[in-house]
Amino acid sequence: MNPTSKAMATSGGVDWARWVPRERATLVFVVRDGHILLIEKKRGLGAGKINGPGGRLDPGEAPIECAARECREELGIHPTDLTHAGTLAFQFVGENKLGGHSIHVDVYRAGGFMGEITETDEARGFWCDVGQVPYERMWQDDRHWLPQLIAGERFVGRFVFESDTMLWMDVRGADRSD
Repeated sequence: MNPTSKAMATSGGVDWARWVPRERATLVFVVRDGHILLIEKKRGLGAGKINGPGGRLDPGEAPIECAARECREELGIHPTDLTHAGTLAFQFVGENKLGGHSIHVDVYRAGGFMGEITETDEARGFWCDVGQVPYERMWQDDRHWLPQLIAGERFVGRFVFESDTMLWMDVRGADRSD
């Protein structure tokens, strides 16, 4: 195997050094008292899956602003004590509706929120014990970085998916200076 082939094989076939996402998005997870606030997504990318509130950045919007806005839109709450926990890069491949799609996600951890959790057209929120997260109903990558978020650790993840199937991943801890 030549060096270029080896590098591509160890990177999921993606040249991550030149990778540019088509979209930017955020995710937020409220973690407190041994519980995590999750949503059952009703529409859009990941409909039917369990995740944290989040979505795509609007033009000119900062990621932290997007994180707060998405919590308001999906659950009717305003997150407090937002801390940047990590970044995720997703490349979708294959002959399907997501093939060629790429997205960079800033992930935030919140220590609390203001307001009342309200079900919306986009999501149904629910609390879950941090030891009983329903990973089997989530995107396949979540089990590889969400425990780090719950533990208060920072992370960086890169993933290649074909539709709902994860083909490749690389998850690492991140320096506090990121």
